[in-house]
Amino acid sequence: MTAIRVLVVEDEPLLAEAHSAYTERVPGFIVVGVAHTARAAMAALRAGGGVDLVLLDFRLPDLHGLDVCRALRAAGSSVDVLAVTSARDLAVVRTAVSLGVTHYLLKPFTFAAFRDKLERYADYRAQALADGEVAAQHEVDQMFATLRGTAGHSLPKGLDAQTLDRVRAALTDGTRTAAGLSATEVSALTGISRVTARRYLEYLVTVDRAARTPRYGTPGRPEVEYRPR
Repeated sequence: MTAIRVLVVEDEPLLAEAHSAYTERVPGFIVVGVAHTARAAMAALRAGGGVDLVLLDFRLPDLHGLDVCRALRAAGSSVDVLAVTSARDLAVVRTAVSLGVTHYLLKPFTFAAFRDKLERYADYRAQALADGEVAAQHEVDQMFATLRGTAGHSLPKGLDAQTLDRVRAALTDGTRTAAGLSATEVSALTGISRVTARRYLEYLVTVDRAARTPRYGTPGRPEVEYRPR
């Protein structure tokens, strides 16, 4: 399979350089251009450089990244977009999904998190570009699961993908305003035992999907709390 051609759109030159370097470190990806403004990004895409994926910062100096997405879709472009942004507003996230953004990566992030997004996108792209048609519903489900990160990764014995998704959803929903959630709090949100919740939370830490920090201010030993990455 040919390399996936990437356009990096980031107004901060140092970050654009870092994102380009990260991309080049992932096998199967090549950076074909860098743009620091929405106008430059649109010009690069109109020039027909064969871009497959746009790493798009939303907070650009001349236009919001969502408006770039709207312009692309209005022009009939089917190029895929991976949002790389510090925008945490849920309305922005919902709009990004409605405009077909394949992944949403919050700054700051680790290389492991970045690589995971690109690898999942590559897996999805390989399935989506295959010839023919899907044979059954499970093949469609597999494609969507690839993007969500619940496919292609073997879980440790005793863990299952459905419960993992519940724990991740609880962790994301429950930490919108709070500093973090303990295993006990995740247990209450999901209906699973505290011990089971802790096992899933620790797994998310090991695969760089969650961060673990001590919670002070309570008697005795500090309680551990978790936040999504």
